[in-house]
Amino acid sequence: MTQLLVWYDGGCPLCRREIALMRRLDRRGAIRFIDVDKGDATCPIDRDALLARFHASEDGRLLSGAAAFAAMWRAIPLLRPIGLAARIPVVLAALEGAYRLFLRVRPRLQFLARKWG
Repeated sequence: MTQLLVWYDGGCPLCRREIALMRRLDRRGAIRFIDVDKGDATCPIDRDALLARFHASEDGRLLSGAAAFAAMWRAIPLLRPIGLAARIPVVLAALEGAYRLFLRVRPRLQFLARKWG
């Protein structure tokens, strides 16, 4: 099995919490998590672009947004059904719409997470 690569913003308290959960769920070690905030040299695109949206590489294909989350979920047995459902175009479109809404409120949520974190 090819290891999934996931880039995340280690400077974001929300991202750190989510990745910590995903690490705990990834009992098979199927995912390699890369903290973009640490300036990892394996970044396939511009650092700012990686920080603006969630990215993953599955089977050599760079994925972004909901598609990247779905790839991560497919690598984790507990979340695999959701990741597989996201292969249905209408499901992926709905997830991408929800992700874009999240991106709009992310700065406020980050502020609150830092304040109460």
